[in-house]
Amino acid sequence: MDFISTHLLTTILFFPVLAGLAILFIPNDQAKAIRWTAFLASLVPLGLSVWLWTSFNSTLPGFQFEEQYEWYAAINSTFHLGVDGLSLSMVLLTTLLTPLAILASFNISDRVKAYMILFLLLETGMLGVFMALDLLIFFVFWEIGLVPMYFLINQWGSANRNYASLKFFIYTMAGSLGLLLAIQMLGVLFQTYDIVALAERWTTLETATLLGLSTGTVKTVAFWAFVIAFAIKVPVWPFHTWLPDAHTEAPTAGSMILAGVLLKLGAYGFLRLVLPFYPAESAQFAGVLAFLAVMAIIFGAFGAYGQTDFKRLVAYSSINHMGFVLLGIAAAAKAVGTLDATIALNGAVLQMFNHGLSAAGMFFLVGVIYERTHTRDLRQFGGLFPLMPVYGTILIFVSMASLGLPGLNGFVSEFMIVRGAWAILPVFTALAMLGLLMTGAYILKGIKDVLHGPLNEHWAHGEHRLTEINIREILVMAPLMILILVIGIWPMWILDVINRAMMMLF
Repeated sequence: MDFISTHLLTTILFFPVLAGLAILFIPNDQAKAIRWTAFLASLVPLGLSVWLWTSFNSTLPGFQFEEQYEWYAAINSTFHLGVDGLSLSMVLLTTLLTPLAILASFNISDRVKAYMILFLLLETGMLGVFMALDLLIFFVFWEIGLVPMYFLINQWGSANRNYASLKFFIYTMAGSLGLLLAIQMLGVLFQTYDIVALAERWTTLETATLLGLSTGTVKTVAFWAFVIAFAIKVPVWPFHTWLPDAHTEAPTAGSMILAGVLLKLGAYGFLRLVLPFYPAESAQFAGVLAFLAVMAIIFGAFGAYGQTDFKRLVAYSSINHMGFVLLGIAAAAKAVGTLDATIALNGAVLQMFNHGLSAAGMFFLVGVIYERTHTRDLRQFGGLFPLMPVYGTILIFVSMASLGLPGLNGFVSEFMIVRGAWAILPVFTALAMLGLLMTGAYILKGIKDVLHGPLNEHWAHGEHRLTEINIREILVMAPLMILILVIGIWPMWILDVINRAMMMLF
């Protein structure tokens, strides 16, 4: 226990890799043992993250539970890990959604061993991004998370999976190339890749040059490289087109993690690297960020409303909801340090957490009905509530959280973003309300097409008769629903940690 308590972050980070190595030695035909080993192993990082949360002191400035080891001494890069309130909330979200996604994958019967190992590697990649305090380590884990998701879509996805996985890979790699170049430039110029050391040296090095470029020019190039890479990952309009395809073709659990965690990596990059290191540039181009955010909110909502594929509807809703995160970030960029900016920033981080819960839940519920009907066409459903009343109740509950119903988590974060952004970016915030209106329209359309109206008799009789949601599937949804309700009624338990981090970070 002493080793774990002193190496808590590395234990959380690398335990999934160790579990993946252990699964390698389980025979391929022992699918049940592989599933349960992966699921039980994924509960260990969750338990350790809860311990991390309860041990975290939100009143202390800076990073906590830091671990730093020699890695690449020649270029002053170390294996440096640490968490503050921002990264801690994302670590908790990642370690919560991973076991739920693995439990949701118990119906996978094809190459179960490879599937589960990829999921565990994906968890390590995502956690590494949130914990890394060295830019090179940050980039390494940024890329590690890309590879397992590519194979999960490509090997276990739907009919158009090759196109979707390639598009996902190319878009993300395009952003990553600029990100790597910017990291290398900053590392050579400042003689360190450490994020904490960079923050200390950032304003002191004004006379140095790199390849004939001044420090200011290098910083500007790095700023735009960071912004484009993170904008693709969020994704914001017009970089969003890879997302609906990736979501639609991914297996259910892949969509849960893609929406629940992977999209948050981009927003986390804005909060961890762009706003703290580039306050002047961020303020200068806050209007551009706000415009892109509002386009994502409006086009995401209208795009969702126009879908007849249930999964694509939920995919476009992710673009809509992540647009609000970027709107909060843009408001904070324009007026950093003010009360309104802090409210918007807190709302943005909480929206990241809340969207992770509701989007993962929605994608899983789409998967539940797809598994029974083998279609996602909303026109093929209708009036299913009497056949699946428990499923229908859960779908309505999670949909209302996504819609932003007061009393559930989505309302709290979106209200804070709008409240904070209104005083700073009133025109953009007013335009965003059009997207908010359409959010209600597409959510209600989805519920109506699936659950209400005349019963489609095809699903009521014989071999096509729909069966109710089962215990395993309810167990996947239960933690998400509990957190959705708890945050909606009492958000301070998480907002207090987030708020103190935002106050200290900016």
